[in-house]
Amino acid sequence: MSDLIAIAYKDLATAKEVTSNISDAQKAHLIDLDDLVIIERKDDGKVKLHQPSLAGAGALGGAAWGGLIGLIFLVPFFGMAIGAASGAAAGALSDAGIDDKFMKELGDKLQPGGAAVIGLVRSINEERVLAEIKVPGELIQSSLSEEAEAPIRDALARAGAA
Repeated sequence: MSDLIAIAYKDLATAKEVTSNISDAQKAHLIDLDDLVIIERKDDGKVKLHQPSLAGAGALGGAAWGGLIGLIFLVPFFGMAIGAASGAAAGALSDAGIDDKFMKELGDKLQPGGAAVIGLVRSINEERVLAEIKVPGELIQSSLSEEAEAPIRDALARAGAA
């Protein structure tokens, strides 16, 4: 089961930077996500959802498996191509995501010009990921217990103090 974590940032550019960092952590197998969304509240008060593609991670995994299968049958590049395509397609088609209505409601609570990153986190190497948080933010919603939220809040506060 995945945990929902939503962190607010001062602007869209900061949220995009964090999303890029999360993508890097996913590639390094430090975090496993079911969904990742950026919510932007524009200056006019309208809420816009940005859904970065997780298909790249699926393509990478598919290419690895396809390459291995291709090696077995002596056609590694063909196997990698087929594996990457099927992995990307699976990533694009799997929408086990966060409810759009919930995200819009959460976006209405953001300050105009602000943004939030919402993730459905399946698993995480908490010690390594929390140590790497460099961008300050505010935990605004989660499905975690208060005890489990405390290290996240501390890491976000330390990033703001640096």
